[in-house]
Amino acid sequence: LWSGLGYYSRARNLHRCAQVVVAEHGGQFPRSAAQLAQLPGIGRSTAAAIAAFCFHERAAILDANVKRVLTRVLAFEGDLAQASQERLLWEWAERLLPEDGADMPRYTQGLMDLGASICLSRSPNCLLCPLQAQCRAAQQGRAQDFPVRTRKTQRRSQSWWLLFVRDAQQRDWLQRRPAQGGANAIWAGLFSP
Repeated sequence: LWSGLGYYSRARNLHRCAQVVVAEHGGQFPRSAAQLAQLPGIGRSTAAAIAAFCFHERAAILDANVKRVLTRVLAFEGDLAQASQERLLWEWAERLLPEDGADMPRYTQGLMDLGASICLSRSPNCLLCPLQAQCRAAQQGRAQDFPVRTRKTQRRSQSWWLLFVRDAQQRDWLQRRPAQGGANAIWAGLFSP
């Protein structure tokens, strides 16, 4: 049913996650960010978002949009390509959490919305931002300088030739691709010509 939608590893993780919830948690979704992060396919930030929205846990998220908002508000000069600097930003994210867990859904959604609609990557709308007065990057006129990331994703183009083999009954011959790893790890676990 998932075929053609992409995100195949997410679908496999979602299925594995459901199996773990049933087998290890009696069919009840864990209620803490720490437990949620142990489930297949759920990382630290997603676990914190689930815990904040569903259970009002004081848990910091740090997706791409929130990283952008926080690095600009703090004028955080650390290079996020370095794990030590990412850990430091996590610490800041945790320090900035509201004291009252009842505010967690609003706070979390607000940060995500700011990053998605106002504190944009290429053209931040600082004049419309409710955090403008507290934002060090805006005050310095340097919003475009954040977040600092020296390592960039390198993309390359490839051309492939695929051979379709059909038998007399017009059936295609397919092979299952490797589950993971190696240079040809695209379409992991899927069938291809």
